[in-house]
Amino acid sequence: MTRLNVQKTYKIFIGGKFPRTESGRHYAIENANGEQVANMCLSSRKDFRNAVVAARKAQPAWAGLTAYNRSQILYRLAEMLESRSASFMEEMINLGLSNKQAETEVSSSIDALVYYAGWCDKYTALFSSVNPTASAHFNFSVHEPTGVVAAIAPEESPLLGLISVIAPAIAGGNTIVILASEMKATSAISFAEVVQNSDVPSGVINILTGNLAELLPHFASHMDVNALTMTRGELDAKSRASLIENLKRFYDWSGKWQNQDPYLILDLQEVKTTWHPVQQSAASGGGY
Repeated sequence: MTRLNVQKTYKIFIGGKFPRTESGRHYAIENANGEQVANMCLSSRKDFRNAVVAARKAQPAWAGLTAYNRSQILYRLAEMLESRSASFMEEMINLGLSNKQAETEVSSSIDALVYYAGWCDKYTALFSSVNPTASAHFNFSVHEPTGVVAAIAPEESPLLGLISVIAPAIAGGNTIVILASEMKATSAISFAEVVQNSDVPSGVINILTGNLAELLPHFASHMDVNALTMTRGELDAKSRASLIENLKRFYDWSGKWQNQDPYLILDLQEVKTTWHPVQQSAASGGGY
């Protein structure tokens, strides 16, 4: 007796949970042969706003963790992705990727997580500085996370592109709301399952699926988003005007996400400069 396979239900990922889109809309994901692979949530402005609320709530505690702790959490993500590599490869092959392409996507994604896990407790040593002064003061420049990052994942890379944008953002203490590849979104939601079952606190990573043209203006105009990163397409005039109006940081990573780079962490950092007087010895009239 034959039986029907239980098809996977793909939802969005907000605040550590898998809600359906509040709009009730969906769109079809098809493979290279035009066969329907899945129905995917068509996220709305309300979904995005809910994701930003979750990211903002989680950001202070995430930034407050030690760099070593964030490093451990990213490494744990890599471990869990490694254990599920076969299922991720199968999912991407089902989308139309070749065996070699799927294997490269998964292995490179794992490597990217390990790479940025290693940088969590090192980038501040590389980019911070002790600055020269003309007075009896120390002057230090240190880096702090920008805050809540809205991001657009690459269209052509279902898993590696997503992780290559998420990892540098959260390694630096930011939280993120990311729009996955529109027509290859299944791997993004499967990765959300890995996130949910890992040590990543709820709200640090939020993943939406849907249409870039519909959501981009909201990504650009939301007043509680501190930075926007793009990896596909260009900003329309309305979105550019929104960025100018609310002074949101903007970074075009279109040609950068393919190469893992600590400077992507730096993009999403703010510089804080501290002055401290030099304590001089009363007896000697100088020195420290």
